[in-house]
Amino acid sequence: MTFAQAAAATVALRSEELFEHAEGVLDTEDIERVHAMRVATRRLRAVLEFYAPCFPKAPFKAVLRDVKALADALGDRRDPDVQLAALEAFAAVAGPEDRPGVEVLAARARADQAQGNAGLAAALARAQGSDLRGRLARLTGSTR
Repeated sequence: MTFAQAAAATVALRSEELFEHAEGVLDTEDIERVHAMRVATRRLRAVLEFYAPCFPKAPFKAVLRDVKALADALGDRRDPDVQLAALEAFAAVAGPEDRPGVEVLAARARADQAQGNAGLAAALARAQGSDLRGRLARLTGSTR
């Protein structure tokens, strides 16, 4: 297998992994979906950057930019998810005197989560509208 063939195969695999995690990712009750999709964007970005010389420059740069934007939106949603999980764990062992403070922090984290979810929904819509999945597929068919 040539380097270019390995690039096409690896990017295709990582792209499919990314889109497999998209279903239900806006469900704030299942935070592991966001985590899995975020990890998938990081893996895809890493192989894109590693194999960059194998792809035509202009389409490659546009795809990488869009993958980065999606990763940023996933991160903005993931951070409050982690905060809420930590606050829930703390609340379970905290005394009654600490619960009002925990609830204030949790309310802020829920608001951040909702804002992150709105940003993620917009990023997913942009990815779909720009046919990120199709562009990734075309990119893997255009290796040099």
